[in-house]
Amino acid sequence: MQLDFTAGKIEIMKENIHDILSKRIMIIDGAMGTMIQTYKLSEEDYRGERFKDFPHSLKGNNDLLVLTQPQIIGDIHRQFLEAGADIIETNTFNAQSVSMADYHMEDIVYEMNFEAAKIAREAADEFTAKTPDKPRFVAGAMGPTTKLSSMSPDVNNPGFRSVTFEDLVVAFREQARGLIEGGSDMLLLETVTDTLNVKAGLFAIQELFNEKGIELPVMISGTITDASGRTLSGQTPEAFWNSVSHAKPISIGLNCALGAKDMIPHIQELDRVAWAYTTAYPNAGLPNEFGEYDESPEAMAKVVEQFMSNGWVNMVGGCCGTTPEHIKAIAEKAKNYQPRVVPQLAY
Repeated sequence: MQLDFTAGKIEIMKENIHDILSKRIMIIDGAMGTMIQTYKLSEEDYRGERFKDFPHSLKGNNDLLVLTQPQIIGDIHRQFLEAGADIIETNTFNAQSVSMADYHMEDIVYEMNFEAAKIAREAADEFTAKTPDKPRFVAGAMGPTTKLSSMSPDVNNPGFRSVTFEDLVVAFREQARGLIEGGSDMLLLETVTDTLNVKAGLFAIQELFNEKGIELPVMISGTITDASGRTLSGQTPEAFWNSVSHAKPISIGLNCALGAKDMIPHIQELDRVAWAYTTAYPNAGLPNEFGEYDESPEAMAKVVEQFMSNGWVNMVGGCCGTTPEHIKAIAEKAKNYQPRVVPQLAY
């Protein structure tokens, strides 16, 4: 089966992602934030000409760079594609109104997502045009936001919530609209710490699908926060899967938080229970005392190879600390293994 995707000036016939996933392990890109840090951008760089007189500090607002430094974001996408990535994530991890409120930039959220998807789309299509037998895909990245809807930030007031389910639905819906209309092939709800937050995202996405009369693949990736083996809102990987499986995502997986070695038992658990494709894109080890990640591409790829050799995963990549070199090393290992066989239970 083939789908006709039209993006910008390039019209390319691409295999259905389900067909590809049944044939080989796909590669997700690495850490956008880590790569942005290598450019050592100043406050002025973040502002660009458009926001040079903005009354609030903007340094650190990485999502804004799709508007002020689009060439840098496009360059990073191309570096990961050159390294072997099949799927690149848009630079939109915090590009929704809940998180952008910290920078007083809620009014440009749609534009940020649209432009981020457009930049990624152009890079992906450029590489697909070079090697049509290996289509590249754009995943519209939707992070967990900076607030939790099921937990209180105030230990003295456990009933307090800093954000409501309804607030999150509005925020995620606006973000998803920009990502879809900018050219994303799929949506990725990632680094999920609070399951209620991701439920709001899923609700918003389905509302948007119904409104637009479309249906894009939706990927979900949670994060295990510590040695307890649970998400921040207290769920094991199995419980997390059971909480979101009703949405019939194309994939379920884990990213961030732990290095690949500590992620092993949790990926095994998802392999055992999930009737969707599984993903794993861990950090490059655990952060050192300076908050930096030291695990080499070779060392990380050797651990991730265990995920693949045991048949636990369909997609692999990297999160915090991972560079194009990490992705290249992982991609080379992936060529030697078959993808996980998905149990045919509910699909």
